[in-house]
Amino acid sequence: MMSMQICTICSMKKSQRKLLKKFPDEMRILIISPNWIGDAVMAQPLLHLLHQRFPKYLIDVLAPSWVAPVWRMMQEVDTVITTSFAHGTLQLKERWHVARQLKQRGYAQAYVLPNTFKFALIPWLAGIEYRIGYKGEMRFGLINVMHHDNDNLPRPMVSFYAALALAPSHSPPLPSALPRPTLTVCNDQVVDVMSRLALNVNTPLVIFAPGAEFGPAKRWPSTHFAKLANIIQQNQPTAQIVLLGSKKDKDVCDEILAIVPTVHNLAGATQLDEAIMLIAQAKAVVSNDSGLLHIASALNRPIVAIYGPTDPQHAPPFSDAAVSLSLQLDCSPCRQRECPLLHQNCMKNIEAEMVWQSLQPIL
Repeated sequence: MMSMQICTICSMKKSQRKLLKKFPDEMRILIISPNWIGDAVMAQPLLHLLHQRFPKYLIDVLAPSWVAPVWRMMQEVDTVITTSFAHGTLQLKERWHVARQLKQRGYAQAYVLPNTFKFALIPWLAGIEYRIGYKGEMRFGLINVMHHDNDNLPRPMVSFYAALALAPSHSPPLPSALPRPTLTVCNDQVVDVMSRLALNVNTPLVIFAPGAEFGPAKRWPSTHFAKLANIIQQNQPTAQIVLLGSKKDKDVCDEILAIVPTVHNLAGATQLDEAIMLIAQAKAVVSNDSGLLHIASALNRPIVAIYGPTDPQHAPPFSDAAVSLSLQLDCSPCRQRECPLLHQNCMKNIEAEMVWQSLQPIL
């Protein structure tokens, strides 16, 4: 990992080296967050590399309010600045107002993680000279240190983001050469959340994450989750099975609750920071490819991850104990929000017994 960082400054263009030399030793770096929770977690190795490379710099993050709790649990982050931009709208006046506030904080560099014009506009309006990101929609000039993604080379998301800490290259670092995404929680807060939600801190906690913000194609069927819950309770009668997710996942979780009334359905009933505390206490997590999966990974919880339309190599869990289940059908990974063949066999054909076979040694 260190060998990749040593030559970074030397390999930059002369104009970029001059730009860096203009900044004093103590300065702030701005990270513009992705809109997805899982992506924010997988961007944490980038912060680790930046902290190593610029140890005297403070790292701030500009993030949507629903992603902010994740950034607050990263040790490298000094300040999280929340935004409330509406999805799919330019909101130029609002972005200009945010940029004016950022300008007062004196940022030396900005790392723009979303590939959109809208977010690249903010550090440009804020007058941040050193603006790093990938080539995206209409970003020439807004991004002045341009990285290029190579579609012919597979690149896991942790590598995709971490490469921004290095000189622009078509060969991002391998995940094995990077620090793992890591979140840090306070044990007292974990106990407090468990108590408020009427959960026993001394009883094994198994988390199910049946939702997937990206779309229904990524969801393991609710009937399969229910069957797995019954298997767990038959083998571990004292286990507390908790369903987590957003309000959008409540209907799916209600379907599981209707079949297995003894599970705790907290979908839509917890804030993200509370969900993180529960996951930190979990003996095991069973999840679709979702933001909660990557939170569990960053908390180093044992995980059984279920993949269908997405590639497990693209966004794998990094826990010490992690199993990624994928049938690797000819039609997958299709990366579609809904199954284009209308059968969703990549998920439906992963039986509850298959998941239990991986989960049983953990429990």
